[in-house]
Amino acid sequence: MAGNTLPFKSNYAVSSKIEPFYKGGKVQISHDEQYIFCTCGPRVNILQIDTGKIIHSIEQDDQEDITSFSLSPDDEILVTASRALLLKQWDWKQEKCTRSAIHNVPVASMTFDCTSTLLATGGCDGTIKLWDVVKQYCTHNLKGSSGVVHLVEFHPDISRLQLFSSSVDCGIRIWDLRTSKCICVLESHYSAVTSLAFSPDGQTLISSGRDKICSVWDLKKKAVKRTVPVYEAVEGGVVLSGKSDYSQMGVKGEGLHFVTAGSKGVLRVWDSSSARCVFTQTLPDAPALNTEEGDLDPRSLMHLLPMPQSNRLATVTAEHNILIYQMPALTVQQQFVGYNDDILDVKFLGKDDTHIVVATNSSQLKVFELATNSCQILYGHTDTILSIDVFRKGSMFASCAKDKSLRLWKMDLKSGRVHCVAQGSGHSNAVGSVACSRLKKGFLVSGSQDCTIKMWDLPDPLPDVGCEPVLMTARLTERAHDKDVNSVTISPNDKLLASGSQDRTAKLWSLVDMSLLGVFRGHSRGVWCVQFSPVDQVLATASADGSIKIWSIQEFSCLRTFEGHDASVLKVIFVSRGTQLVSSGSDGLVKLWTIKTNECVKTIDAHQDKVWALHGSSKDDLMVTGSADSTITLWKECEMKQQQELSNLLHEKKYLKALGIAISLDQPHTALRVIREIRQQEDGVQELEKTLLKLRQDQKESVLRFSVVWNTNSRSCLDAQAVLQVLLTHLSPEEILQYQGTRTHLEGLIPYTERHMQRIGRLLQASMFLDYMWQKMRQTLKPVPHSHRLTSASGHAPLVLIKINP
Repeated sequence: MAGNTLPFKSNYAVSSKIEPFYKGGKVQISHDEQYIFCTCGPRVNILQIDTGKIIHSIEQDDQEDITSFSLSPDDEILVTASRALLLKQWDWKQEKCTRSAIHNVPVASMTFDCTSTLLATGGCDGTIKLWDVVKQYCTHNLKGSSGVVHLVEFHPDISRLQLFSSSVDCGIRIWDLRTSKCICVLESHYSAVTSLAFSPDGQTLISSGRDKICSVWDLKKKAVKRTVPVYEAVEGGVVLSGKSDYSQMGVKGEGLHFVTAGSKGVLRVWDSSSARCVFTQTLPDAPALNTEEGDLDPRSLMHLLPMPQSNRLATVTAEHNILIYQMPALTVQQQFVGYNDDILDVKFLGKDDTHIVVATNSSQLKVFELATNSCQILYGHTDTILSIDVFRKGSMFASCAKDKSLRLWKMDLKSGRVHCVAQGSGHSNAVGSVACSRLKKGFLVSGSQDCTIKMWDLPDPLPDVGCEPVLMTARLTERAHDKDVNSVTISPNDKLLASGSQDRTAKLWSLVDMSLLGVFRGHSRGVWCVQFSPVDQVLATASADGSIKIWSIQEFSCLRTFEGHDASVLKVIFVSRGTQLVSSGSDGLVKLWTIKTNECVKTIDAHQDKVWALHGSSKDDLMVTGSADSTITLWKECEMKQQQELSNLLHEKKYLKALGIAISLDQPHTALRVIREIRQQEDGVQELEKTLLKLRQDQKESVLRFSVVWNTNSRSCLDAQAVLQVLLTHLSPEEILQYQGTRTHLEGLIPYTERHMQRIGRLLQASMFLDYMWQKMRQTLKPVPHSHRLTSASGHAPLVLIKINP
C-alpha cells in the first residue's frame, strides 16, 4: 500500500445540498418578478430567481399538504390552504402566520383581486367564498357551481366587480359581486378549463382546456367570437401585450395574439382573429416528439406564467422543471429543477469541478453549476439514464441508459453549455455502466444487462458544438458474465478493465484484445461496483452482501474485507491517494475506511434512502453523494472534533450533552449510539428516563423523529420503543401533539410497531412451547450426572435451555 505520510481523512461535513423544492401543484411568480412561489407537500417554498436559492419556506404546523395558495399583487400577503381545512395568512418575509381561519371543505383554488384586499377561494363542494383580508371577514358565499371549483379569477377592471370561476361541469361562470349572483355561464369546453387570460382592454377573454381547444369570448355579448383548435391538451394561456415587437414570434398584425403551453411540450403563438398558429417553438437539443404519445411526454408543460415587467415567460414541465424564457426570441435564461426523483449517478464536471452532472430516474441529464444551482437540462436518451463517467480533464463525459444506447457529451468551458457529440447503440438490453479511458480521450467501455461488455472508439476529430452527433461503433464485444453487468472501470494506465456482475463475481480483462485475465470470487451476492486503486495493484469491489473487498490484481486473492453496512454496498471510491475508501449503501449511510487498519473511521448518516451515487473531486477535497431520497449532497473534508468530543462525553458518562451534540448534528445513527450506551448501563432505564426528560422541547421533537426511523429496523426497534415509552409515559398527549409533525410520526410508528409485536408474539409462543417441553423432559427423565450433561449436535458446547417467562 502507499506510504502513510499523507494525512488521513477523518470526517466530512455538508457543504451544500440540492433538495426537492417543488413536487407539483401551483406555481406563482411575485409581481416584482424576483421570487418563485411553489408547493412541496406541507410547505410553500420561495425561490430567489437570481441566485436559485430557497430563501424562505412556509410550513404548515400540522404537516398537512397544502392544496392551494395565493400571493397578493403587492407581494406582501401569502395565503395558504391545507387539507386540514385551515386557511392561513402569512407575513412570508418573516415566515410568520398572522391570521388563521377555517374553511368548511378543502380549498382547490384561490386568487387575489388587483387591489390585494379581496381573496376568492374555490372549494371542493362547489362553493366560492370571498374574504376581505384587511377587515378580516367573509364577504360573499357564492353557490351554484357543481363539484370542485378548480379555477377562480377576478376581472382585471376592479370597477366591474366580477369574478370568473370554473368547476367540473366545464362551464365558466361570471359572478356579479354586487348582487352575489351568477349572471352568465359561458359554455364551450367539453373538459376541464385550465386557464383564463384577459385582453389588455378587458373586453375579450381567452379560455383554454384539455379538450384541445381555446375559446375567444366577447365579454360584452357573453358569446364565443372564435374557437381555436390547438390539437393538444392546453394547460396555460397568456395574452401578448401590444407594447412590444413580437415579429420573431410570428406576430405581424395588431390583432390579439396569445401563447399556449400544453402536452406537446412547446410554446405556440396563435392569432385570435384567424385561429391560426403563427409560431411554434423549436427545442434544438430535444429529440423529436411523437405526437401520438405527446400526452405522456415528460416535457409536457403544466403551467405557463407571464412575467410582463421583464417581457419573459415561465413554464413548468411535467418533470417539475421550471424554465424562464426571454421574449421575443424565446431563449432559455434560467432553468430550475424542482424535483429530481431517484438520483442514480452523479459526477463532478468542469476544469475545476465547477459543475456536477446528474442522472436521475429520467431520460434527461441535468448539469448543475454548483455556485448558483442553475441547471442545464440535456435531452437525447429516450429512457432512464443509469450511469455516467467523466474523462480525466473533466470537459467530456459519457452516459448510458435503458434505451440500450451510449452518448458522448462535451462541455464548452467558456459558456458552460453541454452538447451531445457522439452516440452509439448495439447492446440488446439496458446499458448499466460506462467507463472512460483515463490517459487520453481514446475509447469507452460499456457493460450491459445483456451480459456483454463492449469497447467503443471515439470519433476523431469530434464534431463541433451545434453539429449533429456522429455514430460510434463497437470495436470489441465480449460475453463477460452470466448475469447483468453492474459496473465497469478502467485502470489508470488504460491497460486493464474490471467488471462486476450480478453473478457475484468480478473479472479482470486486458484492454488490448479483451482477453480474460482472472476472476475474483468471494462475494455471496451481486457485485455493484468495482474500482481500481489510483496507486496500487489492487481492485476494490462493493457487493449486495454488505461487504467491500480489496483484491490483488496479480494473484486474484482477497487482501482485505470491510464489513459494517447493514445492507447492500452500492458504491465505493478511493480517497487520500488510495490509502482510504469511501463507501455508500442501501442503508443511507456513507462510511470512511482506512485500508491499512481495516477500520471504519467515520459513519455519516447521509441520506434517508439508498445512496446510489458517490464521486470524489479531482483535488480530493470534496465528495458528492446522490440518493433515492432525491437529495444531492456536497461534502467537504473537515476535522473530527465533534466526533472526538462525543466519544469523550460517552466515556465520561455525560449522556445529556452527548445526545445534544448528536441532535444538533441531525444524525439519527449517532443519536442511536448514545441511546444504546445509556441502555447498556446497570441503571439504564432510569438513566434514559432522566436524560430524555432533561432535553429541550425541540430536542425531544428530534428524538421522536429519530425514533420513527429506528423503529423501521428490527435491530434498533427496541431502542426506539424504550425512547417512546419514556416520552409517552411522562408527557401529556396535548404536549406531544404540539410537536412539529407529530401526526405523521405516529402514523409512521404504528405499522412497524404492530409488525414487531407480531414477531415478539410468535417468539413468545415458541418460548412457551420450549418451556412445556422442558417440563415434560424433567418429569420423564431421571437426574443426569454432571458428567453426562446434554451437548449440542456437534458434541462441543453444552446445550443450555433458557426458560423465558411470558
